[in-house]
Amino acid sequence: MTDTPKIMLDPDRLFPADPTTRSFAREIYETIRDLPIVSLHGHVDPALLAADEPFRSATQLLVTDDHYITRLMVSQGVPLDLFDWTRPAGREAAASDREVWREFCRRWPAFRATPSRLWLEYELVEILGVDERPSAESADRIFDAIAERLDDAAFRPRALFERFGIDVLATTDEPWSDLAYHDVLRDSGLRGAVIPTMRPDKLFEVAHADWTESVRKFEEAAGARIDDAEDLIAAIAIRREFFRSRGATATDHGSPTMEVRPMPAADVDRIFAAARAGAEVAAADADAFRAHMLFETARLAAQDGLVMQLHAGAIRDYDPRVSSVHGPDRGFDIPMWTDAANALRPLLGAFGFEERFRCVVYTLDESLWSRELAPLAGAYPALFLGAPWWFLDTPSAMRRHREAVTDTAGFYNTAGFVDDTRAFLSIPARHDTARRSDAAALAELVAAGLLPLAEAQELAIDLTSHIPTTVFRWKKEMDS
Repeated sequence: MTDTPKIMLDPDRLFPADPTTRSFAREIYETIRDLPIVSLHGHVDPALLAADEPFRSATQLLVTDDHYITRLMVSQGVPLDLFDWTRPAGREAAASDREVWREFCRRWPAFRATPSRLWLEYELVEILGVDERPSAESADRIFDAIAERLDDAAFRPRALFERFGIDVLATTDEPWSDLAYHDVLRDSGLRGAVIPTMRPDKLFEVAHADWTESVRKFEEAAGARIDDAEDLIAAIAIRREFFRSRGATATDHGSPTMEVRPMPAADVDRIFAAARAGAEVAAADADAFRAHMLFETARLAAQDGLVMQLHAGAIRDYDPRVSSVHGPDRGFDIPMWTDAANALRPLLGAFGFEERFRCVVYTLDESLWSRELAPLAGAYPALFLGAPWWFLDTPSAMRRHREAVTDTAGFYNTAGFVDDTRAFLSIPARHDTARRSDAAALAELVAAGLLPLAEAQELAIDLTSHIPTTVFRWKKEMDS
Protein backbone atom coordinates (compact mmCIF):
# COMPACT_ATOMS: atom_id res chain seq x y z
CA MET A 1 0.00 0.00 0.00
CA THR A 2 1.46 3.36 -1.03
CA ASP A 3 1.57 6.36 1.25
CA THR A 4 -1.20 8.95 0.84
CA PRO A 5 0.18 11.90 -1.20
CA LYS A 6 0.74 14.93 1.02
CA ILE A 7 0.81 18.66 0.42
CA MET A 8 4.34 19.89 1.02
CA LEU A 9 4.68 23.62 1.72
CA ASP A 10 8.21 24.68 0.86
CA PRO A 11 9.29 27.24 3.49
CA ASP A 12 11.26 29.04 0.76
CA ARG A 13 8.47 29.12 -1.82
CA LEU A 14 8.58 32.16 -4.12
CA PHE A 15 12.10 33.06 -2.99
CA PRO A 16 14.94 33.35 -5.54
CA ALA A 17 16.88 30.19 -6.37
CA ASP A 18 20.31 31.81 -5.89
CA PRO A 19 21.46 30.87 -2.35
CA THR A 20 22.75 34.32 -1.41
CA THR A 21 19.67 36.15 -2.70
CA ARG A 22 17.41 33.57 -1.08
CA SER A 23 19.05 34.17 2.29
CA PHE A 24 18.29 37.90 1.95
CA ALA A 25 14.68 37.07 1.06
CA ARG A 26 14.37 34.92 4.18
CA GLU A 27 15.62 37.74 6.41
CA ILE A 28 13.30 40.29 4.82
CA TYR A 29 10.30 37.96 4.99
CA GLU A 30 10.89 37.20 8.68
CA THR A 31 10.67 40.95 9.34
CA ILE A 32 7.10 41.10 8.02
CA ARG A 33 5.84 37.53 8.34
CA ASP A 34 3.78 38.07 11.48
CA LEU A 35 2.69 41.68 11.02
CA PRO A 36 -1.06 42.31 11.32
CA ILE A 37 -3.04 42.05 8.11
CA VAL A 38 -4.18 45.35 6.61
CA SER A 39 -6.95 44.57 4.13
CA LEU A 40 -8.28 47.88 2.85
CA HIS A 41 -10.01 46.65 -0.28
CA GLY A 42 -11.97 43.42 -0.50
CA HIS A 43 -15.37 41.86 -0.94
CA VAL A 44 -15.97 39.69 2.11
CA ASP A 45 -19.65 39.92 3.06
CA PRO A 46 -19.95 41.70 6.44
CA ALA A 47 -23.01 39.52 7.15
CA LEU A 48 -20.65 36.55 7.41
CA LEU A 49 -18.85 38.10 10.36
CA ALA A 50 -21.92 39.70 11.91
CA ALA A 51 -23.88 36.42 12.00
CA ASP A 52 -20.78 34.42 13.02
CA GLU A 53 -22.44 31.15 12.08
CA PRO A 54 -20.45 27.99 11.32
CA PHE A 55 -19.39 27.60 7.72
CA ARG A 56 -21.64 25.20 5.86
CA SER A 57 -18.97 22.97 4.34
CA ALA A 58 -15.58 22.79 2.70
CA THR A 59 -17.34 23.73 -0.53
CA GLN A 60 -18.62 27.05 0.76
CA LEU A 61 -15.35 27.72 2.54
CA LEU A 62 -12.91 27.01 -0.29
CA VAL A 63 -14.74 26.72 -3.61
CA THR A 64 -17.97 28.58 -4.32
CA ASP A 65 -16.86 31.93 -2.87
CA ASP A 66 -13.65 31.96 -4.94
CA HIS A 67 -14.14 32.96 -8.58
CA TYR A 68 -10.66 31.85 -9.52
CA ILE A 69 -11.58 28.30 -8.61
CA THR A 70 -15.10 28.13 -10.01
CA ARG A 71 -14.15 29.64 -13.37
CA LEU A 72 -11.28 27.19 -13.85
CA MET A 73 -13.54 24.29 -12.91
CA VAL A 74 -16.09 25.47 -15.48
CA SER A 75 -13.33 25.69 -18.10
CA GLN A 76 -12.59 22.03 -17.33
CA GLY A 77 -16.16 20.97 -18.03
CA VAL A 78 -17.95 21.36 -14.70
CA PRO A 79 -21.48 22.66 -15.41
CA LEU A 80 -22.36 26.03 -13.89
CA ASP A 81 -25.62 24.56 -12.60
CA LEU A 82 -23.64 22.46 -10.13
CA PHE A 83 -22.77 25.58 -8.11
CA ASP A 84 -25.70 26.47 -5.87
CA TRP A 85 -24.93 30.16 -5.36
CA THR A 86 -28.50 31.05 -4.37
CA ARG A 87 -28.71 29.00 -1.18
CA PRO A 88 -28.17 31.04 2.03
CA ALA A 89 -24.77 30.53 3.59
CA GLY A 90 -26.12 29.44 6.98
CA ARG A 91 -28.14 26.47 5.71
CA GLU A 92 -26.96 22.92 6.33
CA ALA A 93 -24.73 21.39 3.71
CA ALA A 94 -26.63 19.67 0.93
CA ALA A 95 -25.61 16.68 -1.16
CA SER A 96 -24.63 19.13 -3.90
CA ASP A 97 -21.89 20.54 -1.65
CA ARG A 98 -20.21 17.17 -1.49
CA GLU A 99 -20.59 16.66 -5.24
CA VAL A 100 -19.04 20.07 -5.98
CA TRP A 101 -16.17 19.18 -3.67
CA ARG A 102 -15.65 15.88 -5.46
CA GLU A 103 -15.53 17.66 -8.80
CA PHE A 104 -13.05 20.16 -7.37
CA CYS A 105 -10.76 17.39 -6.06
CA ARG A 106 -10.94 15.45 -9.34
CA ARG A 107 -9.64 18.54 -11.10
CA TRP A 108 -6.84 19.32 -8.67
CA PRO A 109 -4.18 18.81 -11.40
CA ALA A 110 -5.74 21.69 -13.36
CA PHE A 111 -4.55 24.07 -10.63
CA ARG A 112 -0.87 23.15 -10.93
CA ALA A 113 1.39 26.25 -10.89
CA THR A 114 -1.59 28.61 -10.47
CA PRO A 115 -1.89 31.12 -7.63
CA SER A 116 -5.11 29.35 -6.63
CA ARG A 117 -3.15 26.22 -5.76
CA LEU A 118 -0.65 28.28 -3.80
CA TRP A 119 -3.46 29.86 -1.78
CA LEU A 120 -5.43 26.61 -1.40
CA GLU A 121 -2.45 24.65 -0.09
CA TYR A 122 -1.82 27.36 2.49
CA GLU A 123 -5.49 27.31 3.54
CA LEU A 124 -5.65 23.54 3.81
CA VAL A 125 -2.40 23.07 5.71
CA GLU A 126 -1.88 26.24 7.75
CA ILE A 127 -5.51 27.03 8.60
CA LEU A 128 -7.44 23.76 8.44
CA GLY A 129 -4.65 21.35 9.38
CA VAL A 130 -5.33 19.09 6.39
CA ASP A 131 -2.27 17.98 4.45
CA GLU A 132 -3.71 15.20 2.26
CA ARG A 133 -3.52 16.17 -1.40
CA PRO A 134 -6.95 16.54 -3.05
CA SER A 135 -7.86 13.84 -5.56
CA ALA A 136 -10.85 11.75 -6.57
CA GLU A 137 -9.77 9.18 -3.97
CA SER A 138 -9.23 11.61 -1.10
CA ALA A 139 -12.20 13.95 -1.74
CA ASP A 140 -14.61 12.46 0.80
CA ARG A 141 -11.94 12.03 3.48
CA ILE A 142 -10.90 15.67 3.18
CA PHE A 143 -14.51 16.89 3.06
CA ASP A 144 -15.30 15.02 6.29
CA ALA A 145 -12.08 16.13 8.00
CA ILE A 146 -12.91 19.77 7.26
CA ALA A 147 -16.49 19.20 8.46
CA GLU A 148 -15.07 18.15 11.84
CA ARG A 149 -13.05 21.35 12.02
CA LEU A 150 -16.09 23.47 11.20
CA ASP A 151 -17.96 22.05 14.19
CA ASP A 152 -15.33 23.67 16.41
CA ALA A 153 -16.05 27.22 17.60
CA ALA A 154 -12.44 28.09 16.79
CA PHE A 155 -13.34 27.89 13.10
CA ARG A 156 -16.23 30.32 13.17
CA PRO A 157 -15.74 33.54 11.17
CA ARG A 158 -14.94 35.90 14.04
CA ALA A 159 -12.55 33.45 15.70
CA LEU A 160 -10.73 33.04 12.39
CA PHE A 161 -10.70 36.81 11.89
CA GLU A 162 -8.78 37.21 15.14
CA ARG A 163 -6.58 34.18 14.47
CA PHE A 164 -5.62 35.67 11.11
CA GLY A 165 -4.40 38.81 12.87
CA ILE A 166 -6.52 41.18 10.81
CA ASP A 167 -6.10 44.76 11.97
CA VAL A 168 -8.62 46.19 9.52
CA LEU A 169 -10.88 44.67 6.89
CA ALA A 170 -12.68 46.89 4.39
CA THR A 171 -15.83 45.53 2.78
CA THR A 172 -17.56 46.71 -0.41
CA ASP A 173 -21.12 47.92 0.12
CA GLU A 174 -24.09 49.09 -1.93
CA PRO A 175 -24.66 52.85 -1.71
CA TRP A 176 -28.10 52.28 -0.14
CA SER A 177 -26.86 49.84 2.52
CA ASP A 178 -27.93 50.70 6.07
CA LEU A 179 -24.59 49.23 7.25
CA ALA A 180 -26.41 47.39 10.04
CA TYR A 181 -23.91 44.53 9.91
CA HIS A 182 -21.09 47.00 10.48
CA ASP A 183 -22.93 48.39 13.49
CA VAL A 184 -23.15 44.85 14.91
CA LEU A 185 -19.45 44.28 14.37
CA ARG A 186 -18.45 47.62 15.83
CA ASP A 187 -20.23 46.69 19.07
CA SER A 188 -19.17 43.03 19.09
CA GLY A 189 -15.81 43.41 20.82
CA LEU A 190 -14.03 42.02 17.76
CA ARG A 191 -10.29 42.66 17.86
CA GLY A 192 -9.68 44.48 14.62
CA ALA A 193 -11.93 46.78 12.64
CA VAL A 194 -14.38 46.03 9.82
CA ILE A 195 -15.10 49.18 7.84
CA PRO A 196 -17.43 49.81 4.89
CA THR A 197 -16.58 51.06 1.41
CA MET A 198 -19.25 52.74 -0.70
CA ARG A 199 -19.55 51.47 -4.28
CA PRO A 200 -22.11 53.55 -6.22
CA ASP A 201 -21.49 51.98 -9.66
CA LYS A 202 -25.13 50.95 -10.17
CA LEU A 203 -26.16 54.60 -9.98
CA PHE A 204 -23.78 55.50 -12.80
CA GLU A 205 -24.90 52.84 -15.29
CA VAL A 206 -27.91 54.51 -16.92
CA ALA A 207 -28.11 51.87 -19.69
CA HIS A 208 -28.51 49.02 -17.20
CA ALA A 209 -31.95 47.47 -16.89
CA ASP A 210 -31.93 47.88 -13.10
CA TRP A 211 -30.84 51.53 -13.05
CA THR A 212 -34.29 52.97 -12.27
CA GLU A 213 -34.74 50.54 -9.38
CA SER A 214 -31.27 51.39 -8.08
CA VAL A 215 -32.12 55.10 -8.07
CA ARG A 216 -35.39 54.36 -6.26
CA LYS A 217 -33.58 52.44 -3.51
CA PHE A 218 -30.99 55.18 -3.29
CA GLU A 219 -33.67 57.87 -2.90
CA GLU A 220 -35.09 55.96 0.03
CA ALA A 221 -31.71 55.52 1.70
CA ALA A 222 -30.70 59.17 1.20
CA GLY A 223 -34.12 60.49 2.20
CA ALA A 224 -34.09 62.79 -0.81
CA ARG A 225 -36.05 63.00 -4.04
CA ILE A 226 -33.91 62.57 -7.16
CA ASP A 227 -35.37 64.31 -10.20
CA ASP A 228 -32.19 65.15 -12.08
CA ALA A 229 -28.44 64.57 -12.09
CA GLU A 230 -27.83 67.42 -9.67
CA ASP A 231 -30.17 65.77 -7.17
CA LEU A 232 -28.33 62.47 -7.66
CA ILE A 233 -24.98 64.08 -6.91
CA ALA A 234 -26.39 65.81 -3.82
CA ALA A 235 -27.80 62.49 -2.57
CA ILE A 236 -24.44 60.81 -3.16
CA ALA A 237 -22.80 63.48 -1.00
CA ILE A 238 -25.30 62.69 1.78
CA ARG A 239 -24.57 58.99 1.61
CA ARG A 240 -20.82 59.53 1.49
CA GLU A 241 -21.06 61.35 4.80
CA PHE A 242 -23.13 58.48 6.22
CA PHE A 243 -20.44 55.99 5.19
CA ARG A 244 -17.73 58.23 6.65
CA SER A 245 -19.61 58.32 9.95
CA ARG A 246 -19.45 54.50 10.02
CA GLY A 247 -15.69 54.39 9.47
CA ALA A 248 -15.35 54.35 5.70
CA THR A 249 -12.10 55.77 4.34
CA ALA A 250 -12.70 55.11 0.64
CA THR A 251 -15.15 54.59 -2.19
CA ASP A 252 -14.76 52.02 -4.95
CA HIS A 253 -15.61 52.29 -8.63
CA GLY A 254 -15.47 49.74 -11.41
CA SER A 255 -15.42 51.02 -14.97
CA PRO A 256 -14.63 49.49 -18.36
CA THR A 257 -12.31 52.43 -19.00
CA MET A 258 -10.42 55.06 -17.01
CA GLU A 259 -12.41 57.85 -18.62
CA VAL A 260 -13.13 60.55 -16.02
CA ARG A 261 -14.46 63.59 -17.83
CA PRO A 262 -17.08 66.29 -17.09
CA MET A 263 -19.98 66.95 -19.45
CA PRO A 264 -22.06 70.07 -20.06
CA ALA A 265 -24.98 70.24 -17.64
CA ALA A 266 -27.52 70.19 -20.46
CA ASP A 267 -26.17 66.89 -21.78
CA VAL A 268 -26.09 65.35 -18.32
CA ASP A 269 -29.72 66.33 -17.71
CA ARG A 270 -30.77 65.06 -21.14
CA ILE A 271 -29.26 61.62 -20.54
CA PHE A 272 -30.61 61.42 -16.99
CA ALA A 273 -34.13 62.39 -18.07
CA ALA A 274 -34.15 59.82 -20.87
CA ALA A 275 -33.02 57.06 -18.54
CA ARG A 276 -35.53 58.12 -15.86
CA ALA A 277 -38.30 57.93 -18.46
CA GLY A 278 -37.30 54.39 -19.35
CA ALA A 279 -35.95 55.25 -22.78
CA GLU A 280 -33.07 53.28 -24.24
CA VAL A 281 -29.78 55.09 -23.67
CA ALA A 282 -27.17 54.96 -26.42
CA ALA A 283 -23.85 53.35 -25.48
CA ALA A 284 -21.93 56.59 -26.12
CA ASP A 285 -24.27 58.52 -23.82
CA ALA A 286 -24.02 55.85 -21.13
CA ASP A 287 -20.21 56.00 -21.27
CA ALA A 288 -20.23 59.79 -21.12
CA PHE A 289 -22.62 59.80 -18.15
CA ARG A 290 -20.41 57.32 -16.25
CA ALA A 291 -17.30 59.42 -16.95
CA HIS A 292 -19.11 62.55 -15.75
CA MET A 293 -20.28 60.88 -12.54
CA LEU A 294 -16.74 59.69 -11.84
CA PHE A 295 -15.55 63.27 -12.28
CA GLU A 296 -18.22 64.43 -9.81
CA THR A 297 -17.07 61.68 -7.45
CA ALA A 298 -13.55 63.09 -7.63
CA ARG A 299 -14.89 66.56 -6.87
CA LEU A 300 -16.68 65.22 -3.78
CA ALA A 301 -13.55 63.29 -2.77
CA ALA A 302 -11.49 66.48 -2.92
CA GLN A 303 -13.94 67.92 -0.39
CA ASP A 304 -14.55 65.06 2.06
CA GLY A 305 -11.24 63.18 1.77
CA LEU A 306 -12.63 59.73 0.98
CA VAL A 307 -10.06 57.93 -1.16
CA MET A 308 -11.32 57.22 -4.67
CA GLN A 309 -10.50 53.75 -6.01
CA LEU A 310 -10.85 53.17 -9.74
CA HIS A 311 -10.80 49.62 -11.11
CA ALA A 312 -10.63 49.79 -14.89
CA GLY A 313 -10.04 47.48 -17.81
CA ALA A 314 -12.59 44.70 -17.39
CA ILE A 315 -15.53 43.62 -19.49
CA ARG A 316 -17.88 42.84 -16.63
CA ASP A 317 -20.12 39.75 -16.81
CA TYR A 318 -18.78 38.93 -20.26
CA ASP A 319 -21.31 36.17 -20.88
CA PRO A 320 -24.89 37.46 -20.44
CA ARG A 321 -26.21 33.92 -20.18
CA VAL A 322 -24.16 33.36 -17.04
CA SER A 323 -25.21 36.60 -15.34
CA SER A 324 -28.89 36.24 -16.27
CA VAL A 325 -29.13 32.74 -14.80
CA HIS A 326 -26.58 32.75 -12.02
CA GLY A 327 -26.29 36.44 -11.19
CA PRO A 328 -23.45 38.96 -11.58
CA ASP A 329 -19.87 38.55 -10.43
CA ARG A 330 -19.49 34.84 -11.18
CA GLY A 331 -15.93 35.02 -12.46
CA PHE A 332 -16.75 36.02 -16.02
CA ASP A 333 -14.99 39.36 -16.09
CA ILE A 334 -12.46 39.52 -18.94
CA PRO A 335 -9.48 41.93 -19.27
CA MET A 336 -9.43 44.50 -22.05
CA TRP A 337 -7.08 47.13 -23.48
CA THR A 338 -7.18 50.37 -21.51
CA ASP A 339 -6.01 53.97 -22.00
CA ALA A 340 -4.81 55.90 -18.97
CA ALA A 341 -2.88 59.02 -20.00
CA ASN A 342 -5.66 60.59 -22.05
CA ALA A 343 -8.52 59.19 -19.99
CA LEU A 344 -7.18 60.50 -16.66
CA ARG A 345 -6.05 63.89 -17.96
CA PRO A 346 -9.24 65.81 -17.00
CA LEU A 347 -9.20 64.20 -13.53
CA LEU A 348 -5.56 64.99 -12.84
CA GLY A 349 -5.82 68.43 -14.40
CA ALA A 350 -8.62 69.32 -12.01
CA PHE A 351 -7.61 67.46 -8.83
CA GLY A 352 -4.12 66.02 -9.26
CA PHE A 353 -2.57 68.56 -6.88
CA GLU A 354 -5.53 68.92 -4.48
CA GLU A 355 -4.34 68.10 -0.98
CA ARG A 356 -7.49 66.22 0.09
CA PHE A 357 -7.92 64.29 -3.15
CA ARG A 358 -6.42 60.84 -3.46
CA CYS A 359 -7.04 58.29 -6.21
CA VAL A 360 -5.83 54.67 -6.31
CA VAL A 361 -5.92 53.16 -9.80
CA TYR A 362 -6.01 49.44 -10.63
CA THR A 363 -5.85 48.01 -14.13
CA LEU A 364 -6.05 44.65 -15.87
CA ASP A 365 -3.88 46.01 -18.71
CA GLU A 366 -0.34 45.56 -17.44
CA SER A 367 1.09 47.28 -20.51
CA LEU A 368 -0.01 50.50 -18.79
CA TRP A 369 2.22 50.00 -15.77
CA SER A 370 5.48 51.36 -17.18
CA ARG A 371 4.11 53.20 -20.21
CA GLU A 372 1.50 55.47 -18.59
CA LEU A 373 0.59 54.80 -14.96
CA ALA A 374 4.06 54.87 -13.38
CA PRO A 375 4.96 58.20 -15.06
CA LEU A 376 1.63 59.68 -13.95
CA ALA A 377 1.95 58.46 -10.35
CA GLY A 378 5.54 59.65 -10.35
CA ALA A 379 4.37 63.18 -11.10
CA TYR A 380 0.96 63.73 -9.46
CA PRO A 381 0.80 63.62 -5.65
CA ALA A 382 -2.88 62.60 -5.72
CA LEU A 383 -2.40 59.43 -7.82
CA PHE A 384 -1.32 56.06 -6.41
CA LEU A 385 -0.85 52.74 -8.16
CA GLY A 386 -3.00 49.92 -6.86
CA ALA A 387 -1.71 46.40 -6.55
CA PRO A 388 -1.97 43.92 -9.43
CA TRP A 389 -5.58 42.84 -9.46
CA TRP A 390 -7.90 40.06 -10.78
CA PHE A 391 -5.88 37.80 -13.11
CA LEU A 392 -2.71 39.74 -12.22
CA ASP A 393 -2.51 39.08 -8.46
CA THR A 394 -0.09 36.25 -9.14
CA PRO A 395 3.51 35.99 -7.91
CA SER A 396 4.91 36.47 -11.42
CA ALA A 397 2.67 39.47 -12.14
CA MET A 398 3.50 41.01 -8.75
CA ARG A 399 7.16 40.76 -9.71
CA ARG A 400 6.53 42.29 -13.14
CA HIS A 401 4.60 45.11 -11.46
CA ARG A 402 7.51 45.99 -9.19
CA GLU A 403 9.95 45.89 -12.07
CA ALA A 404 7.68 48.01 -14.28
CA VAL A 405 6.80 50.81 -11.89
CA THR A 406 9.65 51.20 -9.40
CA ASP A 407 12.11 52.97 -11.72
CA THR A 408 9.61 55.76 -12.41
CA ALA A 409 7.21 55.86 -9.47
CA GLY A 410 9.29 54.34 -6.69
CA PHE A 411 7.64 52.36 -3.90
CA TYR A 412 5.90 55.18 -2.06
CA ASN A 413 3.61 56.12 -4.94
CA THR A 414 2.03 52.66 -4.75
CA ALA A 415 -0.80 51.74 -2.39
CA GLY A 416 0.44 48.47 -0.90
CA PHE A 417 -1.25 45.11 -1.28
CA VAL A 418 -5.02 44.61 -1.37
CA ASP A 419 -6.41 41.08 -1.50
CA ASP A 420 -9.64 41.99 -3.37
CA THR A 421 -11.21 38.70 -2.29
CA ARG A 422 -14.67 37.38 -1.47
CA ALA A 423 -13.17 34.15 -0.16
CA PHE A 424 -12.63 34.89 3.54
CA LEU A 425 -10.29 31.98 4.18
CA SER A 426 -7.95 33.12 1.40
CA ILE A 427 -7.10 36.44 3.07
CA PRO A 428 -4.03 35.25 5.05
CA ALA A 429 -2.92 33.07 2.13
CA ARG A 430 -3.01 35.99 -0.29
CA HIS A 431 -1.23 38.35 2.10
CA ASP A 432 1.46 35.76 2.79
CA THR A 433 1.98 35.37 -0.96
CA ALA A 434 2.31 39.14 -1.38
CA ARG A 435 4.79 39.37 1.49
CA ARG A 436 6.90 36.57 0.03
CA SER A 437 6.78 38.21 -3.40
CA ASP A 438 7.90 41.55 -2.00
CA ALA A 439 10.65 39.88 0.02
CA ALA A 440 11.91 38.21 -3.15
CA ALA A 441 11.88 41.45 -5.14
CA LEU A 442 13.65 43.39 -2.40
CA ALA A 443 16.22 40.61 -1.97
CA GLU A 444 17.18 41.01 -5.62
CA LEU A 445 17.86 44.71 -5.00
CA VAL A 446 19.99 43.85 -1.98
CA ALA A 447 21.94 41.23 -3.90
CA ALA A 448 22.53 43.70 -6.74
CA GLY A 449 23.94 46.26 -4.32
CA LEU A 450 21.07 48.69 -4.93
CA LEU A 451 19.61 48.61 -1.43
CA PRO A 452 21.15 47.84 1.98
CA LEU A 453 19.49 44.92 3.77
CA ALA A 454 18.37 47.12 6.67
CA GLU A 455 16.62 49.50 4.27
CA ALA A 456 15.01 46.58 2.46
CA GLN A 457 13.58 45.34 5.76
CA GLU A 458 12.30 48.80 6.61
CA LEU A 459 10.75 49.10 3.17
CA ALA A 460 9.09 45.69 3.52
CA ILE A 461 7.38 46.89 6.71
CA ASP A 462 6.24 50.04 4.93
CA LEU A 463 4.81 48.07 2.01
CA THR A 464 2.98 45.72 4.37
CA SER A 465 1.64 48.19 6.90
CA HIS A 466 2.50 51.87 6.69
CA ILE A 467 1.97 52.57 2.99
CA PRO A 468 -1.58 51.13 2.77
CA THR A 469 -2.69 52.73 6.02
CA THR A 470 -1.28 56.10 4.91
CA VAL A 471 -2.68 55.98 1.37
CA PHE A 472 -6.12 54.83 2.53
CA ARG A 473 -6.11 57.21 5.51
CA TRP A 474 -6.67 54.47 8.05
CA LYS A 475 -6.00 56.14 11.38
CA LYS A 476 -5.06 53.29 13.71
CA GLU A 477 -1.40 53.17 14.61
CA MET A 478 0.33 50.09 13.20
CA ASP A 479 2.91 48.01 15.02
CA SER A 480 6.22 47.83 13.23
